[in-house]
Amino acid sequence: MWTGAQQLVEQGRVEGRAEGRLEGQAELLLVLLRTRFGELTPEVVTRVRSADSARLEAWATRSLSATRIGDLFGAP
Repeated sequence: MWTGAQQLVEQGRVEGRAEGRLEGQAELLLVLLRTRFGELTPEVVTRVRSADSARLEAWATRSLSATRIGDLFGAP
Protein backbone atom coordinates (compact mmCIF):
# COMPACT_ATOMS: atom_id res chain seq x y z
CA MET A 1 0.00 0.00 0.00
CA TRP A 2 1.35 3.38 -0.97
CA THR A 3 1.40 6.40 1.24
CA GLY A 4 0.18 9.76 0.01
CA ALA A 5 3.79 10.93 -0.35
CA GLN A 6 4.73 7.89 -2.43
CA GLN A 7 1.74 8.46 -4.70
CA LEU A 8 2.76 12.09 -5.23
CA VAL A 9 6.32 11.07 -6.04
CA GLU A 10 5.13 8.49 -8.57
CA GLN A 11 2.72 10.98 -10.12
CA GLY A 12 5.61 13.43 -10.46
CA ARG A 13 7.73 10.79 -12.17
CA VAL A 14 4.98 9.93 -14.65
CA GLU A 15 4.34 13.59 -15.46
CA GLY A 16 8.07 14.23 -15.79
CA ARG A 17 8.52 11.38 -18.25
CA ALA A 18 5.58 12.57 -20.34
CA GLU A 19 6.92 16.12 -20.37
CA GLY A 20 10.36 14.84 -21.36
CA ARG A 21 8.94 12.83 -24.25
CA LEU A 22 7.00 15.85 -25.48
CA GLU A 23 10.09 18.07 -25.32
CA GLY A 24 12.07 15.43 -27.20
CA GLN A 25 9.44 15.23 -29.94
CA ALA A 26 9.46 19.01 -30.33
CA GLU A 27 13.25 19.24 -30.47
CA LEU A 28 13.48 16.43 -33.03
CA LEU A 29 10.89 18.14 -35.21
CA LEU A 30 12.86 21.40 -34.97
CA VAL A 31 16.00 19.58 -36.14
CA LEU A 32 14.10 18.11 -39.08
CA LEU A 33 12.60 21.48 -39.99
CA ARG A 34 15.96 23.27 -39.80
CA THR A 35 17.50 20.61 -41.99
CA ARG A 36 14.75 20.89 -44.56
CA PHE A 37 13.95 24.63 -44.50
CA GLY A 38 16.98 26.33 -42.95
CA GLU A 39 16.88 28.78 -40.08
CA LEU A 40 13.48 28.98 -38.38
CA THR A 41 11.75 32.08 -37.10
CA PRO A 42 11.28 32.45 -33.35
CA GLU A 43 7.53 32.17 -33.95
CA VAL A 44 7.90 28.74 -35.56
CA VAL A 45 10.18 27.55 -32.74
CA THR A 46 7.71 28.75 -30.11
CA ARG A 47 4.78 27.18 -31.94
CA VAL A 48 6.52 23.81 -32.16
CA ARG A 49 7.69 23.87 -28.54
CA SER A 50 4.20 24.66 -27.27
CA ALA A 51 2.36 22.02 -29.33
CA ASP A 52 0.90 18.81 -27.98
CA SER A 53 2.07 15.37 -29.05
CA ALA A 54 -0.67 14.77 -31.63
CA ARG A 55 0.01 18.09 -33.35
CA LEU A 56 3.77 17.44 -33.39
CA GLU A 57 3.16 14.07 -35.02
CA ALA A 58 0.90 15.62 -37.65
CA TRP A 59 3.46 18.33 -38.41
CA ALA A 60 6.26 15.76 -38.63
CA THR A 61 4.23 13.79 -41.16
CA ARG A 62 3.47 16.92 -43.17
CA SER A 63 7.14 17.92 -43.11
CA LEU A 64 7.87 14.98 -45.42
CA SER A 65 5.93 16.54 -48.29
CA ALA A 66 5.89 20.25 -47.44
CA THR A 67 7.67 22.51 -49.92
CA ARG A 68 7.71 25.49 -47.55
CA ILE A 69 7.39 25.94 -43.82
CA GLY A 70 3.92 27.48 -44.20
CA ASP A 71 2.61 24.21 -45.66
CA LEU A 72 3.38 22.53 -42.37
CA PHE A 73 0.89 24.51 -40.33
CA GLY A 74 -1.91 24.58 -42.90
CA ALA A 75 -5.07 22.53 -42.76
CA PRO A 76 -4.68 18.83 -43.60
